[in-house]
Amino acid sequence: MSVAGRISSVTPQFHHRSSISTSSTTTTAILPLRHHKTPANHTSLRCSNSSFINPIRLSPITTTKPPTRRPTYIQSSLEAGVGLMGTKLGMMTYFDSTGKVVPVTVIGFREGNIVTQVKTDETDGYNAVQIGYRRVRDKKLTKPEMGHLEKSGIIPLRHLQEFRLQSVDGFEPNQKLALEELFKEGDLVDVSGTTIGKGFQGGIKRHNFKRGLMTHGSKSHRALGSIGAGTTPGRVYKGKKMPGQMGGTKTKIRKLKIVKIDSDLKVVMIKGAVPGKPGNLLRIAPAKIVGKNIPKN
Repeated sequence: MSVAGRISSVTPQFHHRSSISTSSTTTTAILPLRHHKTPANHTSLRCSNSSFINPIRLSPITTTKPPTRRPTYIQSSLEAGVGLMGTKLGMMTYFDSTGKVVPVTVIGFREGNIVTQVKTDETDGYNAVQIGYRRVRDKKLTKPEMGHLEKSGIIPLRHLQEFRLQSVDGFEPNQKLALEELFKEGDLVDVSGTTIGKGFQGGIKRHNFKRGLMTHGSKSHRALGSIGAGTTPGRVYKGKKMPGQMGGTKTKIRKLKIVKIDSDLKVVMIKGAVPGKPGNLLRIAPAKIVGKNIPKN
């Protein structure tokens, strides 16, 4: 008997069941096999719609649903209360009642600090009060900015900032905020602003690195030096302190004490230094004390 005859007389025993199953009640597709003779007079096995000899059972392919997009949430820190915006005027020496010298920063307030918008959970998804500061001419603002302010009948204001609160009860648009009503002498405040930009600086000035020897043949005075091993890891780690742009970033100084409030001059004296140079915009808010004026979570 020829080889082809032997192959045709033997019933192929191919039983393949997919290991992936979707459910116990899932139906399977049956694909039969048939004998097919090639030009070389050899018998091969191919799938066919007839001649059910030894069916191969295949489970259907199921597709998963695309992941649904998560809802967006407002991620911002809560304030201990509504604050004000002011202008840094400079620093001076202040003598308290006991004659002690206190270095203070003088902050003045121009026309403004008006409530321009009140946001609630129902309308915006969070509670916040928007404050406007420093009156300017109409042509200094864009049409969308003017339309936002004219909606509540407010004068043109250059700066707008929000104070996110737990509750916005008692605030309404076009409400003026007075310094004496929000702060008292002796209160602690958080002052934030933009620091003075100093351009590209080296590691000694930017990160307070120690310089090298200036004598005895030293050739490394203000250079940075080695920044990492050669073989392991063979690269420089991210966040390495190196020369770069210094200053010009937003910074917050926490828990500064209010020394003096002058209602006639519309200025406040705060102990210590605050970010920026004279004329810089500052944001003054009540100091946050976890567990006392803001929740722990």
